[in-house]
Amino acid sequence: MPPRPPTPFTSGDRITLKKLHPCGGGDWEVYRVGADIGLKCLTCGHGVMLPRSEVERRLKARVAASVPTAGRGGAEQGG
Repeated sequence: MPPRPPTPFTSGDRITLKKLHPCGGGDWEVYRVGADIGLKCLTCGHGVMLPRSEVERRLKARVAASVPTAGRGGAEQGG
């Protein structure tokens, strides 16, 4: 069986891991991407660095970071 391709993490992604953080939070924000993934707990703000393989193994859900779209300002709305 061929290996699975790596999950495409980007800075700003919000992820949920299978185990809760000791503070009780389960949601994390990705702040660094590479061989190690930097995560910040959204409940208490604690930062951790985990190997990519560990994050992929513990991953429960991922919400991609929203990318601002050019030309979508409030001045364009008619009324």
